[in-house]
Amino acid sequence: MSGKMMEEIKRLKEEKDVVILAHYYVDGEVQEIADLVGDSYFLAKKATEVTQQNILFCGVSFMGESAKLLNPEKRVIMPDECADCPMAHMVEIDKIEEVRRQYPDVAVVCYVNSTAEIKAHSDVCVTSSNALRVVQKLPNRHIFFIPDNNLGRYVAKQLPEKEFIFNDGFCHVHTSIHVEELAKAKELHPEAKVLSHPECTQDILEISDFIGSTSEIIDFACGSDGKEFIICTEMGVFFELEQKNPGKRFYSVGHRQFCPNMKRITLEKVRDALETLSPEMELPEEIRNQANKPLKRMLELAQ
Repeated sequence: MSGKMMEEIKRLKEEKDVVILAHYYVDGEVQEIADLVGDSYFLAKKATEVTQQNILFCGVSFMGESAKLLNPEKRVIMPDECADCPMAHMVEIDKIEEVRRQYPDVAVVCYVNSTAEIKAHSDVCVTSSNALRVVQKLPNRHIFFIPDNNLGRYVAKQLPEKEFIFNDGFCHVHTSIHVEELAKAKELHPEAKVLSHPECTQDILEISDFIGSTSEIIDFACGSDGKEFIICTEMGVFFELEQKNPGKRFYSVGHRQFCPNMKRITLEKVRDALETLSPEMELPEEIRNQANKPLKRMLELAQ
C-alpha cells in the first residue's frame, strides 16, 4: 500500500512543481519520500534556496510559517494544519513588552520554535544549532530568551558575560526525559554515549556525553567510534540515525520521547495535500513583514 502511495506522491510532486521538506521528528516513511530532511535551521535555510514554486512542509505550524516568511511569493502547504507546537505559544507579548521597559538595552532572542506573531515582537531568531553563535555576536548585555527556558539556560551557561532573563516555556517531549530513567538506561547500556538536545533539562545535560541540535546529534553519532548511543530527543530521529549507521545501536530513555503533533503527518495527508495544494499557510502582511526581520538577522549572524 505505502509503495503505491509513494509512487503517487512522486508523480504529483513532479506534476505540480512541489518540493517536500520534512523534519527529523516526523515518521520515517514521510522522511523517506521527502526531497530534503533536516532540523529547523537547515530547513529554514533550504526553503530560501529551492527552485520549486510550491513547498510542502512536513512538520509543525511554526516551521511552515518560517518557510512562508522567508518565501512570501511561494505557496507553502502543510499536510495537517492542526499539527502545532505547544512551546511555540509559551510566551506572552505583554511579558516581552514588560521586559523591554525594565531593560532598555535588552535583545529579545526568539527560538525559531515560536509563532510568527512572537517573532514579530523579537529582535533576532535562533535555532538550537546556532543560538550560541548568534547571541555571542549581539552587542546587548541583557538577553531575554524566549520561549524555551532550557535552551536559554544552556546558552547562558556558556556566555557568563551576558545577563539572561528566562521565560518559563518548555518542550513537553524533552522535559519528559527524566534523569532517573536516563540513569537506568545507562545501567542497561554502560558502553553507550548519551547524546542530548539542549531543550532537555539541566540535570540531563550534565550527565550527557554530547549536547547538540538534532542534526548535530546525527553528525556526532556518524563520526563517533562508539557503537551504542542513548538518544535524548524525539524518537523520529532514529530513522536517520539507523539509515546512516547500520552497524550501531540506538536506545531511547523512555516511551515518552514522542511528539504527537509531528506524528500527525502521514503519507495519506501528504498525498491529499499534493492533490489539492492545500491547506495553505497564510500570514497577514503586517505580521509577515515584522517577523521576517529577526529571521533574516539570524541568517546573517549565523554565517
